[in-house]
Amino acid sequence: MPKIVDHDQRRREIVEVTWRFIAREGIAKLNLRDLAAAAGYANGGLKIYFPTKDAILAATFTYVAESTDARIERSAGSLEGLAAIEAFAHEVLPLDELRRDEARVAVHFWHLALGDPALAEANARTMQGWRDALDAWLEQLLGAGHPEASAARDALINFLMGAQAGSVLDEQANTVQSLLEQLEHHLAGLSRLAEAR
Repeated sequence: MPKIVDHDQRRREIVEVTWRFIAREGIAKLNLRDLAAAAGYANGGLKIYFPTKDAILAATFTYVAESTDARIERSAGSLEGLAAIEAFAHEVLPLDELRRDEARVAVHFWHLALGDPALAEANARTMQGWRDALDAWLEQLLGAGHPEASAARDALINFLMGAQAGSVLDEQANTVQSLLEQLEHHLAGLSRLAEAR
């Protein structure tokens, strides 16, 4: 009787090996031969699951984004307003080794997305999901139609993305304590907006 193979599970396993490889070694060192060996496959064995390296990279970014989003849902899903925004930011900020590894993958991915419309679209979907969530929480905090809500939302997202890049490129300056203090600065600004309603 032939062995039943769970192709979705195999794809997930390959993606998990890929994102950890990128976080540890960088994307420039990623090649299909070494990746196949790290995932326990013979040379060429990945093509059954991913026809190209770009397909693996797109799936890897999606996996990291979905993992972050799942944590956000667990942390912020039952909260509202400022508490939800703070919980959301804590899941995106590189405050531990897992989230720093995710930041490393994101920074590599952004570089590739500059020249690849499909990868850029994957990033755009993630960013739109974040904007939608923040819009709802900001409306709870500031009320509907607040004139500064969009700018506050985009400033927070840009801070979070910049913090991911900063933690990769300038880790000594972007310590956990520093990132938390910067987040507190953003949250204090939102509190002032809410108080001025």
